[in-house]
Amino acid sequence: MIRIESLVKEYTVSARRPGRQSRERRTVRALDGLSMSVARGDVVGFIGPNGAGKSTTIKILSGILHPDGGTCTVAGRVPWKDRIEHVRGIGVVFGQRTQLWWDLPAVDSFELLGDMYGVPPQRRRETVAVLRRELDLDAFLDTPVRQLSLGERMRCELAAALIHEPPILFLDEPTIGLDAPSKLALRAFAAGLNRERGTTVILTTHDMDDIEALASRVVLIGKGRTLFDGDMAGLRREAGDRKRLVVDLARGRRDEQAELPSLPGLRLEERSASRLVYSWDASNLGTAEVMAFAAGRLEPADLSVESRPAEELVSALYARHGV
Repeated sequence: MIRIESLVKEYTVSARRPGRQSRERRTVRALDGLSMSVARGDVVGFIGPNGAGKSTTIKILSGILHPDGGTCTVAGRVPWKDRIEHVRGIGVVFGQRTQLWWDLPAVDSFELLGDMYGVPPQRRRETVAVLRRELDLDAFLDTPVRQLSLGERMRCELAAALIHEPPILFLDEPTIGLDAPSKLALRAFAAGLNRERGTTVILTTHDMDDIEALASRVVLIGKGRTLFDGDMAGLRREAGDRKRLVVDLARGRRDEQAELPSLPGLRLEERSASRLVYSWDASNLGTAEVMAFAAGRLEPADLSVESRPAEELVSALYARHGV
């Protein structure tokens, strides 16, 4: 459905050094041969550090920007060449931009957007009714957009992007700055949209909880290139995922100098009279084997296994690739 081949995009930026009047101009390559493909119905988490090229890619896919090299098609169309027809088949939400009219109630923006996309009035009313219910918009739909909270506005932004029922949805930092209930509401809605309607979703975010909750696939980019493309399990393997075992001891206090049973591949990280903390490489040693060892040899009162936070995994990959 979406195909990107060797995409290149460059920007010219200018800056003035201290003590100089003239500005120096230089070229920055935001995308440097990026390639990826997305199948119909996929939910792709598109992640990377600031300046990696995520938003630039979304803007090219939505037809806002023209690339300087490479090819890109979305549902068989070239976004920047067939833009009028192209935008009928996509919805876009930018977390730091708005498509709503600032001084009008959101419901008026929905009417205007429906007219712009040529949605028949009856169909528009039916779609808005569904969106009002699923996104819980009724309490503030008649309030001017400028008076809405960030969470309320983002729910309206998402509804606005779906007035014409597009099969493809681009979400660029949609949960930035939102509180926990608003994040959960947006995640649940996006997941339902994909599950029930088969909507293809590309999500850019720095919040790995969003990625783990929604995405079946992760594409990590840096310096305009693809660094990783796979599922979260593959991302953990790629980053060298280590798990932690926390053992609360049944005897309450143990001699801290006493020799402990060992298991090859299991490394003791912390030790006190009442608690032991181990770590191990999850790709070389199974969790079941570790749990069986702990239960049988360490006399635990309680056991817990912790995976390395996704943010740490991604940071490790950034460091490995120098981005």
